[in-house]
Amino acid sequence: MATVTSAAVAIPSFTGLKAGAVTARVSSSTVKFSSAAPVPRLSVKASLKDVGVAVAATAASVLLAGNALAVEILLGSDDGGLAFVPSSFSVSAGDKIVFKNNAGFPHNVVFDEDEIPSGVDAAKISMGEEDLLNAPGETYAVTLTEKGSYSFYCAPHQGAGMVGKVTVN
Repeated sequence: MATVTSAAVAIPSFTGLKAGAVTARVSSSTVKFSSAAPVPRLSVKASLKDVGVAVAATAASVLLAGNALAVEILLGSDDGGLAFVPSSFSVSAGDKIVFKNNAGFPHNVVFDEDEIPSGVDAAKISMGEEDLLNAPGETYAVTLTEKGSYSFYCAPHQGAGMVGKVTVN
């Protein structure tokens, strides 16, 4: 399973909603009118603290929802070098790998079909060679489930040595 994302947004739910009744009175010199059915009024009471708690709870539930961990790999070093940082790493089967644009872009992530475990479809885990991450912070995520070694590269910078290897345990 692979996904390309530029940002994720979580919208917290608000608590403290209260409904109140409004009674209308119209008066003239001899007649008073009172509404038989109250009209509900809705007000929202949420402090920044409430919103913060909701955001924290949402983030915690997202982290706890999946058993797999996420590993972040930078595309381009902080000094602008054309490299995956780190270029070699290990993960457990089912861990999510997030490749994040850092410097020297555009970049992509292509798994070498000759250097991945037998039976794994390189096209399903790779970005297309023409698909590129063009802005800082853009990400490409992939989850590898088959154990073994996977070699990958950045198509625009493979000749400059932008290659990497992940071992799935």
